[in-house]
Amino acid sequence: MFKAFLIKYAEIGLKGNNRYLFENALRDRIKDALEPCGDFMVSKEQGRIFIECPQEYDFEETVEALQRVFGISSICPVVVIEESHWDSLTQAVGDYVEKMYPNREFTFKVEAKRADKKYPLTSPEICIEMGAYLLKRFPEMKVDVREPQVRVTVEVRSKAYVYSVVIPGPGGMPVGTNGKAMLLLSGGIDSPVAGYMIAKRGVSMAATYFHAPPYTSDRAKQKVVDLAKKVSKYTGRMKLYVVNFTEIQLYIYEKCPHDELTIIMRRFMMKIAETLAEKEGCLGLVTGESIGQVASQTMHSLAATNEVCTMPVYRPLIAFDKNDIVEVAKKIDTYETSILPYEDCCTIFVAKHPVTKPSIKTIKSSEKNLEEKIEELVELALESVEVIDIK
Repeated sequence: MFKAFLIKYAEIGLKGNNRYLFENALRDRIKDALEPCGDFMVSKEQGRIFIECPQEYDFEETVEALQRVFGISSICPVVVIEESHWDSLTQAVGDYVEKMYPNREFTFKVEAKRADKKYPLTSPEICIEMGAYLLKRFPEMKVDVREPQVRVTVEVRSKAYVYSVVIPGPGGMPVGTNGKAMLLLSGGIDSPVAGYMIAKRGVSMAATYFHAPPYTSDRAKQKVVDLAKKVSKYTGRMKLYVVNFTEIQLYIYEKCPHDELTIIMRRFMMKIAETLAEKEGCLGLVTGESIGQVASQTMHSLAATNEVCTMPVYRPLIAFDKNDIVEVAKKIDTYETSILPYEDCCTIFVAKHPVTKPSIKTIKSSEKNLEEKIEELVELALESVEVIDIK
């Protein structure tokens, strides 16, 4: 029945003279998202984006793909009316209602948008006249302008469009319109959610994962690759940098106080991630940290890890509790993968009683024990990075 979709956006409409840049980006992201679904034609016109569908396509698959495109506020499957002459328009809208709603014992309201200002009827006149026509044709229907059960919307442009189903989109901004960031991606619940949330604000993404073989298995690595693929459904194609962190961890374990292990390891992860971020042209780092969730995420600990970075560190989950994060993880289909019982490199070397209020001065003093070969180990880790193209 539906050979087209009308796509609405929200925030983009507030962008003034730069709006076309965001519209173009949204159009391009829609094209990318729909590529696996078929040969769709995507165009923009006066505050809307239109998608013309091929002869054969999967409606559910297409809607699911569109619901992962940030920048879309709503998805409206529409019937396109080539001839907008009033008699043709009323007949087509009536046929739409008849086919769409076999049981028409409901209240309704007609809403209209006249983008073509040359059209002889104004938007209020279209609503009144179309409502009268539908009442005459379907007397079992009743008008309710306040809380109708069905809203029949007619948009008159170069063609006319009718729809009554509005499917929510994900909102946000088109990915790529607000720069690029490096996500520190682990196998846990939090970091994939953090990546999703930053991407929703228009940020494109690369990711870094710290692997510690043989203490972490290939299954742990594959788990992170699978999480990256799930996140990439929202972010688009991205690179996943896999860093072999084993020798650095063992050296820190040997040379530093064990209650400071997590903080010192975290500081070197941030340094390495920042180096890779610079290579990728990123403007910041993204982590899944939330205040007080674990010992390495107290205010003191976050200050200690931040101290090694020159780039901004974005923490979209900073004030979330675990239930909030789990809810989003389930929504974006990362939760079940995140809870698979494969080791994360951070958990292997965790201290029994980690420091919760580390002093940056004390941490730096402990790091002096690493001066003999830490730079060499970091260089080796960077030279041996595996890059996986996530599609």
